[in-house]
Amino acid sequence: MIQYNFFTYILTNYNKKVLYAGVTNDLNKRLYEHYFAVNQPGSFTSKYKCFYLVWYERHQYINYAIEREKEIKGWTRDKKNKLIELENPNWTFLNSSIMDWPPIFTG
Repeated sequence: MIQYNFFTYILTNYNKKVLYAGVTNDLNKRLYEHYFAVNQPGSFTSKYKCFYLVWYERHQYINYAIEREKEIKGWTRDKKNKLIELENPNWTFLNSSIMDWPPIFTG
């Protein structure tokens, strides 16, 4: 059986004051896009500099990843914090575990 990888993830800014939940099939590429605001110069993540990964989970099916993203987006900040702290109690930035960090712009 083919294994597919879809990810639901949460980003924050450097001061950990803002949260953003998203979904992707390529976490490395998506982190790069958030960092450099590729095709999204006025986006929420660009405006608030949310490109620090603090939580993610893998799904085999895209519909599960999307459902999870929608669920998380409907939560309170406190509930999102608790989810992050289950896996990442110190809110360590996880970007370097996924990709070279900081990334180098390749245009």
